[in-house]
Amino acid sequence: MAAQKMEHPWRKRRVGVLMGGLSSERDVSFRSGKAVAKALKGLGYQVTEIDAGRDLAQVLVRNRIDVVFNALHGKYGEDGCVQGLLEIVGVPYTGPGVAASAMSMDKSAAKKIFRAAGLTEAPFVELERRQFPAPAAFRSFESPFGLPVVVKPNDEGSSVGVSVVKTRAKLAPALAAAFRYSSKVLVEQYVKGREIAVAVLGERALGTVEIRTRREFYDYKAKYTRGETKYLVPAPLDPVVEHRLSADAIVASKVIACEGVSRVDFIVTDTFENYVLEVNTLPGLTELSLVPKIAAQAGIPFPVLCEQILDLASLKLDSGQEGTRR
Repeated sequence: MAAQKMEHPWRKRRVGVLMGGLSSERDVSFRSGKAVAKALKGLGYQVTEIDAGRDLAQVLVRNRIDVVFNALHGKYGEDGCVQGLLEIVGVPYTGPGVAASAMSMDKSAAKKIFRAAGLTEAPFVELERRQFPAPAAFRSFESPFGLPVVVKPNDEGSSVGVSVVKTRAKLAPALAAAFRYSSKVLVEQYVKGREIAVAVLGERALGTVEIRTRREFYDYKAKYTRGETKYLVPAPLDPVVEHRLSADAIVASKVIACEGVSRVDFIVTDTFENYVLEVNTLPGLTELSLVPKIAAQAGIPFPVLCEQILDLASLKLDSGQEGTRR
């Protein structure tokens, strides 16, 4: 019997790849977007590269875009803002919808959802900017977990504004740095262990990668500078541990309502406890990014991965709309 031919619903349509944008992750977003655009063009797609500014709605209409591949990292691209705009103008897009994007970007909300689903996450406290009316107030904060702790903005990606704090003297500067990016900051108990990421495409776990960096933690420089980090694909794990991680990754993606491709990050301790760190609903697609490495190990070349993500593009709020320009 002949193999069934794969249907690619957007092959003959105008694809807009969103990149750049307005966030602190603008540069890496360009790298993801350029890589995706090149891959899709190589497969024969009609691709328009779009630096997504405040005139995005007009640009989409002017270029008669039929479907969007969202490669916008950070605020406005991952937090539900651009998703809401695309729903309004009726252009299908890759990745999750408005609510799922907002929940995943809000680290505090996501951690509470993980906990309710029975997943293990590191204990944390939320701090708001109004609690610190002057810079000197940062020095009065005492961590309820002792030290070390992880200090992070509540709604940033790519480890922007994140610090691992090991001494009392560095806690106040870490809080000040995190509050530069968000009005809410998390102080999280530090969990020592191996950092493992699991890629999920649709409802299937593609595989794992272990991240071993020469830096103190997997920060922005470690993520986007060649030679700073070693990636082990697949992660060298006991099969039972790998199965549990994959199952937890699928649960984490489902409870956030992810669509398309996502990446779930974990810390695995020496006693094989899995601590879910976060779900990235719009993982990087650069030459150093984790999901393409995992997909390649699973036998999915980068252009095919991009096409499979694009195949899943849709409107989320009204599935009855066709989403094409009229």
